[in-house]
Amino acid sequence: MKIESVDFFYLSMPEVTDAGDGSQDALVVRVEAGGQVGWGECEASPLVSIAAYVTPMSHGACKPLNAVVLGKTIDGPSDIERLAGDIEMECMDLLQAAHTWSGIEMALWDLLGKKRGEPVYRLLGYKEAFPKIPYASQLFGDTPQETLEGCRSARKSGFRAVKCGWGPFGRAGLKEDRDQLMAAREGLGDDGMLLIDAGQIWREDVDQAAARLPMLEEFNATWLEEPFYGGAYDAYAQLAARSKKVKTAGGEASHNYSMARQLIDYGKVAFVQIDCGRIGGIGPAKRVADYAAGKGVTYVNHTFTSHLALCASLQPYAGLKNDVICEYPFTPKSVAWDMCANHIAPDANGEVHVPERPGLGIDASLDGMKPYLVDVEIAAKGKVLYRTPKL
Repeated sequence: MKIESVDFFYLSMPEVTDAGDGSQDALVVRVEAGGQVGWGECEASPLVSIAAYVTPMSHGACKPLNAVVLGKTIDGPSDIERLAGDIEMECMDLLQAAHTWSGIEMALWDLLGKKRGEPVYRLLGYKEAFPKIPYASQLFGDTPQETLEGCRSARKSGFRAVKCGWGPFGRAGLKEDRDQLMAAREGLGDDGMLLIDAGQIWREDVDQAAARLPMLEEFNATWLEEPFYGGAYDAYAQLAARSKKVKTAGGEASHNYSMARQLIDYGKVAFVQIDCGRIGGIGPAKRVADYAAGKGVTYVNHTFTSHLALCASLQPYAGLKNDVICEYPFTPKSVAWDMCANHIAPDANGEVHVPERPGLGIDASLDGMKPYLVDVEIAAKGKVLYRTPKL
């Protein structure tokens, strides 16, 4: 099959705020080849990612992705891997390339699975997909009461695990943070798994993060996620050495396999969290899952957008029986929900399953996308480089 077309659709809520909520807009990718259509999603700034696909070439190592992707052969997983390598070379100085390629790569796996009549996880080499325990991923409330109510709502919805992140946590004092943690634990209950995401708030300040360890232990938090910048491996390692019960987690800021590997080897995280919409797609995420398994590190997906992204993020570790935790967007914005025609719902046991349908198993909803579609035109030197395509 030859890649005939790659189309991008920028979707957005009518108003986008500065809340740490990645579901407020989306960049959906449609790829056509050999009579098949595949869908993917980039987890990045939509306009910048589109620009990386169409921008004029700066030099031999800074080409647009369309120059590398269009017309190439895709008949099997090795072709996707080869194309990824070509992009690393040809687009080396185009730093947005990994994010743009991530959505294209997802769509290629979806397309290839449909062509072969197999779910993506089998194309990756897994014989079966094991159920995962989803945690309701949500932001801390502006007040402890709001956090309590959010956690209580998740528990009533059947979730055994909840993650609270960003919001006011780490921005005030120790007392304020303890109040938030106490509220989260009260809302979740004593037997629920509590996960905390600091959203890189302490940058590289190990002492500030370590000051929260006693209260995290007090309320039985399983992990402290992203206390520092994604590349602050020394800070991660220092905090891991100082923490006894609460483990460190991170990895969503990894834009390639090597960054994730360094976080494991040098940052000493116990949980590595990979976003297929950032790291370069499903293929490199699977490499991280394999490497983490060999190091005794638990692999976890990172997903805070749509169920298309959620399904893609489950594929790399679908066949790992012991890695059972799964991030599940609990209260996404309507654009992230409406863009998909079907969704992954927890079963009666509170577990989620990868769809057994060919490809990713999540269908794009064209009608659901249309109300959120942003009309965009990018032009340079009097030439139109991109115009929003027809759905």
